[in-house]
This record gives sequence, C-alpha cells and structure tokens, in this order.
Amino acid sequence: MNRQLLLDVLPAPAPTLQNYIAGPNGEALAAARALLPGRALYLWGAAGCGRSHLLKGLATTPGAVYIDIRQNARALRQLANADSAAAMPRLIAVDDVHDMDEARQAGLFALYNRWRECAATSRAFALAVAGDRAPLSMPLREDLRTRLGWDLVFRLEPLSDADKLAALSAQAAERGLQLAPEVIQWMLTHRERDIRKLAVLLDALDRYSLATGRPITIPLLRAMLADSDTQKT
Repeated sequence: MNRQLLLDVLPAPAPTLQNYIAGPNGEALAAARALLPGRALYLWGAAGCGRSHLLKGLATTPGAVYIDIRQNARALRQLANADSAAAMPRLIAVDDVHDMDEARQAGLFALYNRWRECAATSRAFALAVAGDRAPLSMPLREDLRTRLGWDLVFRLEPLSDADKLAALSAQAAERGLQLAPEVIQWMLTHRERDIRKLAVLLDALDRYSLATGRPITIPLLRAMLADSDTQKT
C-alpha cells in the first residue's frame, strides 16, 4: 500500500444532519430535522460551533439550496427577486450573514418578505439562516435584524472535549478499531480541535495502521505525523 497516499490530506466527509455531532445542541438539531416549508430557523454561535454544518446538512434534502453569501451573492438576488409566481426551492439555507454588505442585506430582506408572504400558501418554503451572533447584535440594517428573529432561533454551543472524545470513540467503534482513550485524548491535546478535522485524522490513522501492520497507539500516531511532516518538507 502506498504510504504517500495514506498521508495525503483526506477530504472531510460531506456535512449531513446524520453526521452532525449535537453535543449540547440537540434541540437545534431536532428543529433543523423538523423544519418544514413556511417555517424559518436562525442559528448563531462562534466559529466552529457547527452552524455551517447544519445548514449544509439541511441543503442535502431534496429541493433545497445552500447559499454562501461570500461566494454566491447572485443566487441570493435571483431568489429574492424572482417573479412572484416562480417556483421556489423547498428550503433555502443562507450562511454567514454577518459578512453581508448592503446589497446582500437587501437581498436577504426581500427573501424574508417573500418567505412570509408565501408561508401559508402552496408556494411556501423553509428559510434557514446562520450568523455569528444573536439577531439584535448583528451588524446589519435594523429591519433585517428583526426578521432574523421572526421564527425559531437557537444559539449553538461548541462541543466539549468530553463530547469530542465520545464522538471519536463512537466512530472508532463503527470501524471496528481498538482505540484506547489515551490516543483520542492525545489527539485532542496536541492536534486540531475541530471535530471534522479530528475525524479525518482518525481515518488517516486507521489507514496508516493497516499499511504498517501496527496497532493504533500514541507512538504510531506520532510516527504517522512525523512521516507526514517529513514528506511536506
């Protein structure tokens, strides 16, 4: 087996509602899963709390779209300004609204108005929006801040180390890996603390263990990382 391939950076798994690790955010996950046309959801919290994961997970459902306003402002304007009789997606997810300029804010304002007008009709759609702070604290125009709080609002809390340890242990068990708790604790202490990046590291460690024929231990983890660092230089 080619060791270089094993040590290449592996892509993180695509975000879904199924692989979202809720931790203290179980109510927000349940609300996302139950979100129906005619309802709106606003998620907020610090970077790394999982708000983009939840929005992207929602956008995997049939008839849904995900909009990163920093990359796809045109899609937001098209949806907001579409003919009133035009068919709309079943769900529209708009991420990182704290980065909106005035034009994008106007687009989201129009989209909220359209969502409200359609909510009780056959053209109803769900609207899921995320930002880095509470609605009334957002650096946005006042009428848009008000609309962010029109329906469901959830603050997302970061995962605790205990949550991350439990999640990685569960992933290891699903793979049939014999993974001692101290290995995961070492990963949490010395490497990335983002849970998705930790999951990628676990995947690489599993492959490296198979390639070398050695059990997963802290020395093996250190050897893999040393090999990876050597190949990058």
